[in-house]
Amino acid sequence: MTDTSKWTPYVLAILRIITALLFLEHATMKFLQFPGPIQGVPYPLPTIMIIAGAIEVITSALMLVGFQTRVAAFIASGEMAAAYFMGHMPYGFWPSLNLGEVAILFCFIFLYIAFAGGGAWTLDTARRPATA
Repeated sequence: MTDTSKWTPYVLAILRIITALLFLEHATMKFLQFPGPIQGVPYPLPTIMIIAGAIEVITSALMLVGFQTRVAAFIASGEMAAAYFMGHMPYGFWPSLNLGEVAILFCFIFLYIAFAGGGAWTLDTARRPATA
């Protein structure tokens, strides 16, 4: 069997970058209504949505470049857990019916990144002094 472990940091970095970009899109939908407004959300935004959007902008930007990745991912994971229980769970138990699948996936991908780190191509790694 082929040893694929050498690719692990690179695939983890791709997962981190793509997930951060998708998470940033949720913030742009809140603040810029791009690529479109969030369905069912009134404008001007309620305070909780402004706070959520700010968390999304900051944590996705940090994860995108790989700076303080673990902390940013942990905070984003918590936000997505809260989003699921506050915004989706009241509409039923099943995620496919309450439209909470994306929140659950974000939550657990971010939780994984919080523990696994950012992989290759991070500012965290670039800032670390070389060890002998």
